[in-house]
Amino acid sequence: MRVTSVDRIVVDVPFTDRQTHISEREVYNWAILELCKVTTDSGIVGWGETVIHYTWSRVTDEAVDRVVGKSPADVMNDDTLGAGLQMALFDVVGKALEVPCYKLMGTKVRDWTPISWWSIDASPQEWSAEAVDAVSHGYTSFKIKQRPWWDIVEQVEAVSKVVPAGFKLDLDANGTMQNAAAAMPIMQQLERYDHVAMFETPIPQTDILGNRQLRQAICRPIAMHFGSPPYITAVREEVCDGFVVCAGKSAVMRQGVLAAEASMPFWLQLVGNGLTTTWAAHLGAVLTHATWPSITCMNLYSNQLLKEPIKVVGGYQQVPENPGLGVEVDEEAIEEFRVPDTTLEALSEGERYDRPFPRIICSTVYPDGSRIHLAPMHQGYGYFSQGHGPAHTPGVRLEPWHDDGTKEWEELFERAKKHPVRDSGI
Repeated sequence: MRVTSVDRIVVDVPFTDRQTHISEREVYNWAILELCKVTTDSGIVGWGETVIHYTWSRVTDEAVDRVVGKSPADVMNDDTLGAGLQMALFDVVGKALEVPCYKLMGTKVRDWTPISWWSIDASPQEWSAEAVDAVSHGYTSFKIKQRPWWDIVEQVEAVSKVVPAGFKLDLDANGTMQNAAAAMPIMQQLERYDHVAMFETPIPQTDILGNRQLRQAICRPIAMHFGSPPYITAVREEVCDGFVVCAGKSAVMRQGVLAAEASMPFWLQLVGNGLTTTWAAHLGAVLTHATWPSITCMNLYSNQLLKEPIKVVGGYQQVPENPGLGVEVDEEAIEEFRVPDTTLEALSEGERYDRPFPRIICSTVYPDGSRIHLAPMHQGYGYFSQGHGPAHTPGVRLEPWHDDGTKEWEELFERAKKHPVRDSGI
């Protein structure tokens, strides 16, 4: 069996209505997926997907050239092929052997794998509404992005009021709590809430001493991305309780085994839609310590692009037993959301389809009326991580200011694009 062709199909799948609003400032372009359709001379077809603007590795023309004419089994373990292409090759081989993908990866240790709801930062009211949806869809955990431009205590309080006992929140500050001295009082306040299950990267992961201090003082588990600091350092210095694993199949398996050797749990963070979520289930089925809920962000999308949508029961998704990935893509939905070839052909070589850059000024508003204006929003990560603003302020909130066509807006937008802008709010 040889690969005869690889079709790469770009689709723009709308987010749910609420997530369209929540995500417009930062992850608006995660809606753009590249689907890989691998066809073989035996007639077997495999599918995979890549979030073009957020993934551990994209598919390239060179990767496709390396695959065409080869046996899928000879190349499927090569992580450098990119997310969607590697996934599709495993789908092909599994179908050819009439076995589910997990049997190509290792020994099955669970039939159902844990999975979490996800959201970027949002107002307490929006997070509460997302949490209600998560519960109604069978989820028992919610990973949320803690940010210094929102009052995280107010947010957790709001969510706690609408979820049942046992529902868990994983708080990811992406290092914006700055250092142990700044983070510790906030984390100690948050761990009083029964729903707060763990913290991810509260301060920069390179801060070995600070992370070790936090782990000794905080009762909740602390998770850190695998590899930073190096695995041996993380284990020896006891800087975290477990890991976030995000990589291609071969690296995921290696990292999963290393985590198991240290008896440390982890979650799989493989962002995507229905195909990626299914892929994560196969990997989670064979990795003994993949016991924390996986993060795929599938809940963002209004359509999973699968004929039979994935169902979550009690916080778990069932591992498919059918050959390959074990799911059937909805080709009608793919065509509905497909980006026209004429649009893609108009791009220069090497350019990738993207949505327009959001023309939004994101203003952090403090109780005294002072403001920090950001454009784009991701400026805030380095700015706050470096201590240019407080790690947490009670009552702080984010106010987005969309392009209203005024000269005042345009001038501030141009200034904020170069560097965050402070003003007194008067």
